[in-house]
Amino acid sequence: MNPSDQLVSPALEDVHAAPDDRGIALDEAGVVGVPYPIEVTMASGERQQTIAEVAMNARLEATSRGVHMSRFVETLDANAADVSPTGLIRIADETMRRLDSNEARVSFRFPFFLRRQAPASGASSLARYEGLLAAHATTEATTTSVTVIVPVTSLCPCSKEISDYGAHNQRGELELAVDGSIWLEELVDYAEAAGSAPLYPLLKRPDERYVTMQAYDKPAFVEDMVRDVIRTLRDDSRVRRARVRARNQESIHVHDAVAQARWSRDDV
Repeated sequence: MNPSDQLVSPALEDVHAAPDDRGIALDEAGVVGVPYPIEVTMASGERQQTIAEVAMNARLEATSRGVHMSRFVETLDANAADVSPTGLIRIADETMRRLDSNEARVSFRFPFFLRRQAPASGASSLARYEGLLAAHATTEATTTSVTVIVPVTSLCPCSKEISDYGAHNQRGELELAVDGSIWLEELVDYAEAAGSAPLYPLLKRPDERYVTMQAYDKPAFVEDMVRDVIRTLRDDSRVRRARVRARNQESIHVHDAVAQARWSRDDV
């Protein structure tokens, strides 16, 4: 036999497509932890290249033994050049259709960068943020969610009140997880507005002076930052529900400070 003949695949049995008699449907079956280069579409229309950790799954009916795993990656590859809060709907719908399912979920976790200009000198550089875009598709509707993790500066109101001069400040982190079609940059702006001051990748001496005084003039507990973000999200009609969490890496304590709140338009 010619060795090359062995490389030609015969008709192969599709074991995944075999019926299953155990009577148990699976909420999710798919792939997780897939590293993949993607292009994230920003609000400005810019497409930013990054590396995402991707998860894709579909509901599996009780009568089917398994899902076709290759179809997830095929769908990912066909759509990796346009990942956005709006593009997620198309990706989730296509995943559901290609897997012959009535429900599918997709998510992309990735770093992204925004150019930030220093407040006094005007010097600019790129700041890094964390984002997660996800979608849930059913035969009735497809919903999306957007999450960002944003570093901020916070200055302690209590320290400012009781000290003869100065006040302790620290780097904090705000996580905004929002159900709704909203842009990454908008959530970053919401988070930075709630802190005592934003963090900048590049600061000159006049900028350091400006940011230090900006933080002093706007002290904020973790509780304050969470409430301020929830209030802002509540006023945005695109937001259906939200979870906001703040965590401060305390500068004069051995512990961190945290606060969290959830809000849903359905509860109003």
